[in-house]
Order: sequence, then C-alpha cells, then structure tokens
Amino acid sequence: MAELTMVASMLRHLSLSEAAAGLESIIAEAALAENTPLEVLNKLLQTEINGRNAKGRAKRLKAACFPYIEDLESFDFQRKGFRGINKTHIRQLAELVWLEKAYNIMFLGPTGLGKTRLSVGLGLKAVEAGYNVSFVTLDELMRLLKTAEISTRAARRVKTIKNSDLVILDEVGFLSISKQDANKLYEFVNAMYLKTSIILTSNKDFEEWSEFLGDSIITAAILDRLAHQCEIFSLDGPSYRLENRKTIFVS
Repeated sequence: MAELTMVASMLRHLSLSEAAAGLESIIAEAALAENTPLEVLNKLLQTEINGRNAKGRAKRLKAACFPYIEDLESFDFQRKGFRGINKTHIRQLAELVWLEKAYNIMFLGPTGLGKTRLSVGLGLKAVEAGYNVSFVTLDELMRLLKTAEISTRAARRVKTIKNSDLVILDEVGFLSISKQDANKLYEFVNAMYLKTSIILTSNKDFEEWSEFLGDSIITAAILDRLAHQCEIFSLDGPSYRLENRKTIFVS
C-alpha cells in the first residue's frame, strides 16, 4: 500500500492526476487479468488521456455559451413543407472540412425553421472534435464590443470570441443597429476574415441587410467578406414553434 501511495504521489507530481486517481482500481484489475507491466502502463496513460479529453470538452462546452444543447441527429428534416437543407448536406457539414479551411456557413430564412438549432448542432460537433467555439447573438456581440474598453468581463469575452476556431453569430437582422455599430461589426468580420469560420443565422435576405445596418457601403463590405468563402442555405417552410405550439389547457 505504501508503494501504491508513493506511485500515486509521483503521478500527481508529474501532473498525471487522472492516472493517479485511477491507479488503485487499475492495479486491482491488472492483478486479476494478469496484465504485463506494459499493459498496466498503457491503461494508466489511457486513463490520463481520457480524463484530460473529458475535462477539455467540458471546458470548451462551457466557453461556447450555447443557449441549449441539441444535437444534429434529433433535427427533423422530414417535417412537411421544410426545405433548403437535407440530411446529406448536414452529414457533409458535420465532417467539419469547411472549418479546417475557414469557410463560413449562412442559414437564412424566416423565424422558426431551426436555423439556430442547426448552428448549435454543428457547434457541438466542433466542440467534440476539439475546436474552440463561441455562440453569440448580434445584439450581444454589439454590446460586448461597445463595452470592452470599460468592462474587464466584456473584454475577456470578446477575446474568447476572437480566439475561437468557430464563431456562431445568431439573430443577425432581428434588430436594427446604428451606423457606428455597423462599423464595429465590419471591424469584427474583417478581423475574422480567412482566419476564423463563422456560422451566421439571419431572417433577412441580402438585399435587406442595408436596412438594418443603415449603410449600404458598410453592408457591401461586410457581405463581401462573409460570402467570399461561404456555403449559403436559404431555408423555407412552416414555423416549427407554431406547428408544435403548447397550450396550458388539457383537452
């Protein structure tokens, strides 16, 4: 037992805390299975790797700030009237080749079609694959960019977003923004250009963007960068929320 304690202490000293925590059970299992020393070492190292991977995933998931957790597998592509994207598209996107090449994705269309759901699902795939992801609405991003110089918390969040491999920019076009904010959005998009992938959701077609951005020149510059390397999906169909509206009354 003294030797076991000593080995556990040395593992912790080497920052192999996951292996140290599982040492006793691994040794016990190894004795029953008559494992060789090399097999025991392999199990210790695999335990450390698995533990670190789990902690890393949990850390990335927390940092992503997803509004909810819903995977792609549960998305209903077969609902009546829904069009614009299918399972084949999603299977290809879930391979994340586009993310390696800093391509963007846009989900455009009316509210209630699942644009955010698809974005979150792809974001979860990226987190599982080891990428750093940030989810933020346009309204929240504007608030963060405007307060970053006076708020340490906002500055940290902006830094996290800018250092992400994938930024999910949600609800673009839901609220109009000032010309000054449009300039900040341009600066943000320009900083991400060809370096970081962006998944963008919007209820507006491109010709409507200048209305909520308030400046046709800035709009053209933003769209030019977003759409340069980009896959665009124009979704259409009935609202999922309205079709699945819940009532307080029991029939």
